[in-house]
Amino acid sequence: MSAHSFETESIEDIRVRLKKEQRDLQIRKILSNRSLMVGGTIIIVMVLIAALAPMLTSHDPFAMTVSDRLLAPSGEHLFGTDEYGRDLFTRVVYGARVSISVGLAVALFSSFLGMIIGIYASYYKILDHIFMRICDGLIAIPGILLAIALMSALGASVWNVIIALTIVYTPSIARIVRSSALVVKEQAYVEAVYVQGAKHFRILWLNIVPNVLSPLLVQATFVFASAILSEAALSFLGAGIPAPQPSWGNILQASKVVINKAWWMAVFPGAFLVLSVLSLNLAGDGLRDYFDPRTTAGKKK
Repeated sequence: MSAHSFETESIEDIRVRLKKEQRDLQIRKILSNRSLMVGGTIIIVMVLIAALAPMLTSHDPFAMTVSDRLLAPSGEHLFGTDEYGRDLFTRVVYGARVSISVGLAVALFSSFLGMIIGIYASYYKILDHIFMRICDGLIAIPGILLAIALMSALGASVWNVIIALTIVYTPSIARIVRSSALVVKEQAYVEAVYVQGAKHFRILWLNIVPNVLSPLLVQATFVFASAILSEAALSFLGAGIPAPQPSWGNILQASKVVINKAWWMAVFPGAFLVLSVLSLNLAGDGLRDYFDPRTTAGKKK
């Protein structure tokens, strides 16, 4: 075997070793990030509860048994029953499907639309003036009021809640993406690609977009949490998910009438709501630290 082949193998070995070291470094960085680990673990548990709802309970979330109305928590009914005799544990875990799905859908749709608006606004001045003025107008309206107005026009349904909240959260994401894209656009390597004659589409999607994904991902986790809260607020006010479809918000709405004699109707869905929002905020803080090079530098010191 020639010396050249030994040299080539040696270079390949070095590359493999460096990749392994880089992978191990990223794993250690994730495992040492307490906020990300705790928040991510709780999120996974909540998603599993929602996904495995039919396996966790044998009760029908819509079945009414008037003789069992407002029963306290027991072995048969872990979270008690509601005003119609429906098993509250079943309603809460099935409600997790709706609330988490709405939050996830709003986070995905608003992130995608916000990214499109933000990067094109940062690249074309004429679009910047148009898009940002529209975003400024929407941001000026309190989010919950805008969502209620949109739901009044669209009507109460799961998809209409997703549409309304997507409209509410897209402008803030668009502004964050635009700010990050403006910084990336001024970098020397982007200018060099432009001078070499690269097309605008390539510059936008191959050079700018990959560098704004980190702040976008962090913001998406906070939107996820806020959307779950907003859906609960809309449903609590009677403008969100219509009954009898269970969601944490409309379960809480029903609890306000019987709170004095059925505390469990507010405590258990409220605890699930708080836990999910808290875990998403923890995960968002963890992702922000993970993507921030200054945090890593500070830890090394």
